[in-house]
Amino acid sequence: MLGKIGKYDIIKEVGKGSTGTVYLSHDPFYGRDVAIKVNHTEAGQEEDQNVVRKMFFNEANMVGMLQHPNILPIYDAGEENDRYYVVMEHVHGARTLAAYCDPNNLLRISDVVEIIFKCAKALHYSHGRGVVHRDIKPSNIMLTTASDVRIIDFGIALRDGSDTSQITGIAGSPSYMSPEQVQGGDITHRSDLYSLGTVMYELLTGYRPLRAPTLSKLLHQIVYATPAPMHTHRPGLSEILEEIVSKSMEKEPEKRYKNGLDFAADLTRAFQQLQQQEDQIDQQQRFDQLRKLSFFHDFSHGEIWEVLRASDWHTYAPGQEIVREGEMDDRFYIIVDGAVAVHRGETAVGALQTGDCFGETSYVQNARRTATIKAHRSVTLLRVSSTLLEQVSAACQLRFTKMFLRSLIHRLQRADAAHRATQVPVQA
Repeated sequence: MLGKIGKYDIIKEVGKGSTGTVYLSHDPFYGRDVAIKVNHTEAGQEEDQNVVRKMFFNEANMVGMLQHPNILPIYDAGEENDRYYVVMEHVHGARTLAAYCDPNNLLRISDVVEIIFKCAKALHYSHGRGVVHRDIKPSNIMLTTASDVRIIDFGIALRDGSDTSQITGIAGSPSYMSPEQVQGGDITHRSDLYSLGTVMYELLTGYRPLRAPTLSKLLHQIVYATPAPMHTHRPGLSEILEEIVSKSMEKEPEKRYKNGLDFAADLTRAFQQLQQQEDQIDQQQRFDQLRKLSFFHDFSHGEIWEVLRASDWHTYAPGQEIVREGEMDDRFYIIVDGAVAVHRGETAVGALQTGDCFGETSYVQNARRTATIKAHRSVTLLRVSSTLLEQVSAACQLRFTKMFLRSLIHRLQRADAAHRATQVPVQA
């Protein structure tokens, strides 16, 4: 324990930036963990301190104001011993989208469309309450372990009718600013939609739409240059995605989407188109892949299709958590391709390969996972819902249980033979 801030017990530091430090903390009144951002005001020039104070008051005035599932809620704010702090929801294990802006670590196209859809809906909600975020960028959008979205950091937001001092002039992150932002013009909700378009471009390609060696050249490009089509970076991207990003990034605000709802509507159409294409191609390919796994050798064709309908197909990036120790999860997992690492606490205790399965605690009601499973390299999993599995034929259920337990026994035997002296049987 590192002491207290206000009524909150500080547990540990979890992040640090140019304007503040974030701590994992505990709220004893509500009995929940929270994240507390403590703004830096003790050092620097007076002008910098004024900016930090304005950012604090900006966020402090958001307490309870924006209540949307895809906006990180602000619970409280205060000042103690010349330290300004803001109390927010703590999202365990979340990462910002900056982790997925690398050409070698891109999310699936359909996942990107779903993420941007949620952001567009959240911004529409925010704009409807007179709040323009003004700093939409990958590092200000969190992706939770359940693949949900939270928009964070309203420190430089503009608010209609605010009676507090706000940051004026050019503010934000240059690479994601709209043309009117870099020119110091009037900022409306359409500026946020431009910034969201740049985030979508980067998530789909791994590259920022406009890049330059100097800030002045970058700002000039934002005002005058047209980004390269996304398919030049990632061949195969559909025309509808190109059109959506292009419209959101129009130089003139009135040519962009009218609001976040219109942006989201086009994303819905794009998602439906992607799903139709994927469903036609993927299901047969998935069946063919499962047919090759030893796990399914004794299944009939009809039984494999039953399992497919009771499951989903998911790919995890290297290092991404699949299962967390201590959490409840009712799914069984079969590794279709790739490898995973098994951890207990901070210790790696094993590895699983293509064809292996885990998630045996799903056989026990309300049981918690006893290990953390992470993708060792890019891994594709069949995630079988225990609830949906109960709805397949009795023959299919019996065969699945038989093969799952047989695979588990073989895994434990391998582990025991390899590490007889020290190995503890691995469960997930």
